[in-house]
Amino acid sequence: MSAVLSLPVTEWNQIFNPDLQLQAIQALESGSVLMFPQLGFALDDSEKKFLSPTVIGRSKNISYDPSTQKMQGSSLEGESAERMQGMMRRYADYSRNLMLHLFPQYRDALIQSRTSYRPLEIAGRVTSWRKDDTRLHVDSFPATPVQDKRILRVFTNVNPEGKPRSWRIGEPFEQVATRFLSKIAAPVWGVRGFLNSVGLTKSLRSPYDHYMLQIHDGMKADLDYQATVSQLAHDFPAGSTWIVYTDHVSHAAMAGQYVFEQTFYLPAGAMHDVNQAPQQVLSRLKQQPLV
Repeated sequence: MSAVLSLPVTEWNQIFNPDLQLQAIQALESGSVLMFPQLGFALDDSEKKFLSPTVIGRSKNISYDPSTQKMQGSSLEGESAERMQGMMRRYADYSRNLMLHLFPQYRDALIQSRTSYRPLEIAGRVTSWRKDDTRLHVDSFPATPVQDKRILRVFTNVNPEGKPRSWRIGEPFEQVATRFLSKIAAPVWGVRGFLNSVGLTKSLRSPYDHYMLQIHDGMKADLDYQATVSQLAHDFPAGSTWIVYTDHVSHAAMAGQYVFEQTFYLPAGAMHDVNQAPQQVLSRLKQQPLV
């Protein structure tokens, strides 16, 4: 399976034939990045002023919650803030339409989470090694356990200067897991309850969450691994969109500015092939259920 599969998608509400839907879901769940070179997100004239780092506050991105329609992280106020919020609401709606049309099997189970706008250049940004997204990693969130759910994301590059979003894509997930899993101690009894009781996690951290978080940290901390592991450099051009299971595909964002991102969660049981889920892969390697 190709690391990046390019598909002829040009509209957010495009109707797809069953053959293309099957090709897309099989590639996505097998660990490919689905890329749509001709699917952009157009800004109207009143929104083009938001193509500036000055629209952000102290955080690294601006976030919008479709369920509450609240926006955070922006430096804007008044009418400008309302226009920014409308822009992000539109991206959230477009992304959901794309997912429901391309993956009808996910329709009843797909959970839409936060929408993000990232106007800062990622190259050269100073951060801790755990938060350094220029290092290869699979997604796992310390404060937000996913338990039996997958992390599925839509990205769109809206760079007005035509600059790409440059990624590195690493080895397949099972190879990552085999490499790091043997170094990880089992979760300590009582820790997950304590973390949840003091508010450090939003729900109980499952054994799967424990191992995924340690794999995430192990990958980022190992500079020799970062330098020597088999990997592919890939540029996502301005005006393109891509979809990827970020808990499955080892990835690093190396350069780029002005990107939209929509996060979805999907219960692993709703997949076309549940055996591809990282929950299943880790359970098989550990020879025990982890969720």
